[in-house]
Amino acid sequence: MILGVGLDLVPISRMATLLARHGVRAERRLFSERERADCAGRGLPAQHYAARFAAKEAAAKALGVPAGLRWLDIEVHSLPGGAPVLVFSGAAHAAAARRAVTAQHVSLTHAGDMAAAVVVLEGLPA
Repeated sequence: MILGVGLDLVPISRMATLLARHGVRAERRLFSERERADCAGRGLPAQHYAARFAAKEAAAKALGVPAGLRWLDIEVHSLPGGAPVLVFSGAAHAAAARRAVTAQHVSLTHAGDMAAAVVVLEGLPA
């Protein structure tokens, strides 16, 4: 059963401006060390940061925007084949446990100046 769906869209130029203006401070506030290493190793880091930020926003929406949620409570990892997967901790993990989430699906995309993400959370009916 679908428990939550989230969708978000982020302008890549906005993420590039944020990173240029606030640098490492912004990166550390929004992204885990693993996420930063993954994005830094790509040809256009701002594009990949924007897609991950969109996934964090989409996941927050799918979880019902739990109280106390921090950006670092939702991580976007890449599986060996490149598929994205979400890793929850803190308030995100607690919200997923409360809602009895058993599976999650995430899709990232970017075209032109936009990055987007969709998150679907599944679980057993109450």
